[in-house]
Amino acid sequence: MKRLILLVFVFFSILCSAQQDAQFTQYMYNTISVNPAYAGSRGVLSVFGLYRTQWIGLDGAPETSTFSINTPLNNSKLGLGVSLVNDKIGPTNENTLSADLSYSIPTSETFKLSFGIKATANIFNLDVSKLSFEDQDDPQFQGLDNKFTPNIGAGVYWHSDKAYLGLSVPNFIETNRYDDNDTAIFKDKINYYFMAGYVFDLNYDIKFKPALLTKMVQGAPLQVDVSGNFMFYEKFTLGLAYRWSASVSAMAGFQVSDGLYIGYGYDHETTNLQKYNSGSHEIFLRFEFFNNYNKMISPRFF
Repeated sequence: MKRLILLVFVFFSILCSAQQDAQFTQYMYNTISVNPAYAGSRGVLSVFGLYRTQWIGLDGAPETSTFSINTPLNNSKLGLGVSLVNDKIGPTNENTLSADLSYSIPTSETFKLSFGIKATANIFNLDVSKLSFEDQDDPQFQGLDNKFTPNIGAGVYWHSDKAYLGLSVPNFIETNRYDDNDTAIFKDKINYYFMAGYVFDLNYDIKFKPALLTKMVQGAPLQVDVSGNFMFYEKFTLGLAYRWSASVSAMAGFQVSDGLYIGYGYDHETTNLQKYNSGSHEIFLRFEFFNNYNKMISPRFF
């Protein structure tokens, strides 16, 4: 079993140079994780929690949990957000705590342009008991318990109640987790994100939102996510998504009350990895606190 876990770890270490940041199928509800300018953009105090289990049936497969809060500050142009992401892959466990600050300026009667900065603290752990070594005293694997690294990121977000465009770099500092003779084997590289979406009113009861997310990492193929979601009677949401050369996904959501929204997503792998797993699952809850001044007229997709 240890040998199997080691092989999985090596496999995922290779993948990490391409995947890097934790990925979410329902990213449009968790935008603050990749773009700090999103903080406060919904105009209310928003509390969000998501759990993702990836590649079911594969030993050491990723499990990701995230929790965030973001809000505008006292009806000002400022927004504030705090988020925590726990990412487990094989014998590794990462906890990332981020604080986001945004500043918004109106560009028209309906659009705002928001600028954001992100400060991040990352704690990385490697459980060496799950690995098998030829040399149990190999110094390359020492000092990887509770390894702390800071980072900083930034983003811009142009948005209205019906459309958005965003550019962001969540982490500007490249971090080496494990070096072998000065060669980075496990390295966090800079991730560049571009996102866009628009809501079409098909009729009084049905809305349609196509969306796009692209992620670029040096040394890895361009990742492209395209999705289309339908909202019915401002209560039910159904959608499909495609991650280029990676997976197809189905999404569903329900507006339980004015403040509470629940969503679920399922990914089916389209690579050779599909032979070894039964897909990925995602579930999230979002709760928002309204008052008479900031209550939304209708639910939003993002």
